[in-house]
Amino acid sequence: MEQDEAKACIVCGERKQEGITVVNEFICHSCESEIVHTKVEDERYPFFVRRLRQIWVRFHA
Repeated sequence: MEQDEAKACIVCGERKQEGITVVNEFICHSCESEIVHTKVEDERYPFFVRRLRQIWVRFHA
């Protein structure tokens, strides 16, 4: 990804320059790290599942 290009993160909604793209949807490095380190028992886990489900929904729309 180019340095001067900011995209909106599908998880936090903030515009950031660095992150990953999954099926045309952007996830910033901060959210990616938080998702990877969140345990199933964590109260934030369902939130991440809902946000990531949007990737599938938008891809199949």
